[in-house]
Amino acid sequence: QVQVVESGGGLVQAGGSLRLSCTASGIFVSINTMGWYRQAPGKQRELVATIISGGSTNYADSVKGRFAISRGNAKNTLYLQMSSLKPEDTAVYYCGYFVLGGAYWGQGTQVTVAS
Repeated sequence: QVQVVESGGGLVQAGGSLRLSCTASGIFVSINTMGWYRQAPGKQRELVATIISGGSTNYADSVKGRFAISRGNAKNTLYLQMSSLKPEDTAVYYCGYFVLGGAYWGQGTQVTVAS
């Protein structure tokens, strides 16, 4: 059974930093993409950043230069280092593990940025 679990969310003041972590278990496919998405109240889920198994990354324009996505040394681990946080970054952040023919999501972790 595939499980994707996020951690590291919380409440932070504007300008602060947080680091999110994600682990996907029960599956390993050498060619995969992992990524972070977020959903704010009343809005659709949107891409934050993705990283493919080869290491190439992609960021939403709104987070470029402030967020950094990376993979851990352990298989299927993912991080999101968030800096210079803004109130508009407030959302539930979801980790996704994507392979050919399947997409697996975590339950989400709340990030709240106070002004």
